[in-house]
Amino acid sequence: MTRLNDQVRELLQEYADLIAITGGDAFRARAYEKAARAVGGHPEDIDGLDAKGLQQIPGVGKSTAEKIAQYLATGRMEALETLRAAIPAGVREMTAVPGVGPKRALALYRDLDIASVDQLAEAVRTDRLSAVAGFGERSGEQILRGIDVLRRSGGRTLLDAATEQAEQIVATLAAVPGCTRCAYAGSLRRMRETVGDIDVLATAEDSAPLMAALTTLPSVAEVIAGGPTKTSVRTAKGLQVDLRVVPEEDWGAALVYFTGSKAHNIRLRTMAVRAGLKLSEYGLFDAESGAKVASATEEEVYAALGLPWIAPPLREDRGEIEAALRGELPELVTEADLRGDLHTHTDLTDGVAGLEDMIDTAAARGYAYYAVTDHAPDLVMQRMTDEKMLAQRERLRELAGRHRKLRLLHGTELNIGPDGDVDWPAEFLAGFDVCVASVHSHFGADRAAQTRRLIRACENPHVHVIGHLTTRRIGRRGPIDVDLDAVFRAAARTGTAIEINSSPQRLDLRDEDVLLAKRHGVRFSIDSDAHSTQQLAYPRYGVGTAQRAWLTTEDVINTWPWQRLKHFLRKDALR
Repeated sequence: MTRLNDQVRELLQEYADLIAITGGDAFRARAYEKAARAVGGHPEDIDGLDAKGLQQIPGVGKSTAEKIAQYLATGRMEALETLRAAIPAGVREMTAVPGVGPKRALALYRDLDIASVDQLAEAVRTDRLSAVAGFGERSGEQILRGIDVLRRSGGRTLLDAATEQAEQIVATLAAVPGCTRCAYAGSLRRMRETVGDIDVLATAEDSAPLMAALTTLPSVAEVIAGGPTKTSVRTAKGLQVDLRVVPEEDWGAALVYFTGSKAHNIRLRTMAVRAGLKLSEYGLFDAESGAKVASATEEEVYAALGLPWIAPPLREDRGEIEAALRGELPELVTEADLRGDLHTHTDLTDGVAGLEDMIDTAAARGYAYYAVTDHAPDLVMQRMTDEKMLAQRERLRELAGRHRKLRLLHGTELNIGPDGDVDWPAEFLAGFDVCVASVHSHFGADRAAQTRRLIRACENPHVHVIGHLTTRRIGRRGPIDVDLDAVFRAAARTGTAIEINSSPQRLDLRDEDVLLAKRHGVRFSIDSDAHSTQQLAYPRYGVGTAQRAWLTTEDVINTWPWQRLKHFLRKDALR
């Protein structure tokens, strides 16, 4: 079942969106967005809290708490229902189109009576948008690209939601008497950024109890098909789950087959044929005699083909077979290798947890160093000032001994302006331990302009990491148009790390882009961009992207010991 906190988070986010769409106060909309994140990131279940108790959650004010309490008591949020009645559902869907947003969606609805994504696409094709103020020559082209991004993401689930669902299912099935093995496979095991469905494998002599356990899960809304070897269900969120129960002795072959990718499996089957063998989900067999050669473990199957075991994130037919044959598979970076996090936020800006709570959670993760990087003042909505930032720095110094093994770093997330400038002058920036610089505006600038601004940011001696470089939000906003080769060359030349932003909504850079950057000699920082204590666990997803891009600890600066990282952060010393 969806956690009550998450249900309320979605309702508050919808309310914030509708305030923005209807032209309401921007700061009020922002307050509800922050409250939505606060409730979603609250570690305890809000069920049973009254309005007074809800106000104890940082970021939840009196008015918000009353709306939540009303929903908890009645299942309704009257203020939200009022706004829903004023704006067709399709208009809110339009705000999800990259390049549209609340203000443009409202203008299109009021001026052209456009109330759905399909109507929007038709309006672009018939050149109706030019009649609306604010839509220039390139607007239609950008909107069509945005609609394409939205539609291509349709039916796919973000990595964190799919992982949470899969882990809950695996835990339930593994506890069923008679189940000897259970794991998820497919694109989720390969750590792809989105998942079409979840493949679960299990072993048991009697499959019936496992199938029954799956179909009776509270999260299951529909049983698509059932049988002794395979059952398919659909969750309330629309995610299909396929469970296959195989004999214990065939576990390895089945895991290889259902993990994929298709291209990787085709290469394995081709190798098998050339060796006089036949490979399927049931095992590796002698093609002539039919005798089973290997099937019990993945390692056995790969070894029988003359290969070492290949980590699932590499199984994309991007050179892993050749590297395995040469004995040159990389020792991939793991989450356990991370010594710190260099991009996080607190409730000083748009985070929902206090400084001490974020520090305590970072310490519990076993980090050796931890950077607080709240937003700089050019992101006006965050209301940052020099005085606030300096006060935070002083507080961090006071907290330096709170956890003996954790070094606290004071940083900031700077805003890369349209010309590549950042928020503060050099003398102020020199006081930070680490500066992340990110694009937060002017997403529609042309390729040359985007490339110039990012190169200039890399050349700033006080910028250590470029954050979420392409600015994409999966399924909501496409990447900016930028010459990645040129930016990566500049990053390598200036000793500027490129972030692998671990937020499942971003996963920016993509694995393909990380592969390209690695060829240019770029270093990387795998960061959470956490806005709550729960989000400090996000690096597991960024590590997945890094593994898909063949990265090792040598490539990732926040796996390094502090003294080596400290030297890297002294960019002038590297020139």
